[in-house]
Amino acid sequence: MLTQSPEKYREILQVAENLYRQDPDWVTFFREIVGIDGAVRKSFPSFEELTAFEQSEEFEAIQKMLVKLREKRASADPETEPTRVITVRLPKSMHEYLRTEAHDLRTSMNKLCISKLLQVIGEEMIPNERSGNTGNSSGSPKLNSAPKPAATPVGATSLGHNQTPLHQPPAQQAPSPFKPTQPRF
Repeated sequence: MLTQSPEKYREILQVAENLYRQDPDWVTFFREIVGIDGAVRKSFPSFEELTAFEQSEEFEAIQKMLVKLREKRASADPETEPTRVITVRLPKSMHEYLRTEAHDLRTSMNKLCISKLLQVIGEEMIPNERSGNTGNSSGSPKLNSAPKPAATPVGATSLGHNQTPLHQPPAQQAPSPFKPTQPRF
């Protein structure tokens, strides 16, 4: 188990607070603090270190600063930070759900989706596309008796099943779908 020094966490939070006080646009704040070449990534280069920091109170405070900055201004100067477009294929029912949620929250689908993308989710919430199976012959998801705590996106819900977790013998951990050097943002 990795243990990070509380001082290192506080240092990163201090860097974020100093930049926040300068009232940057949210894109600049994101790039300088959380982005690929930002303070967080430079301080926690491994996947494990980054994941541990993302579960800290300090990271939560940084996320709240980012939200406050997003409330002030839409984005940075396009010359400084150009925008990119991604296309996400999703079922019609999910699109309708997002459209309704955006309407209920009185925001655009774009802002809602960016907000959801900025949330940290646990690795176990991302399907492992490489294996193509669920890990057992029944086709049911594998449930651990002691689930790992993880941040989940706003609006996410639990499975809601009243199933008893399956007993699993101590086995090798599934390979991570991320490479430690792969950018998260």
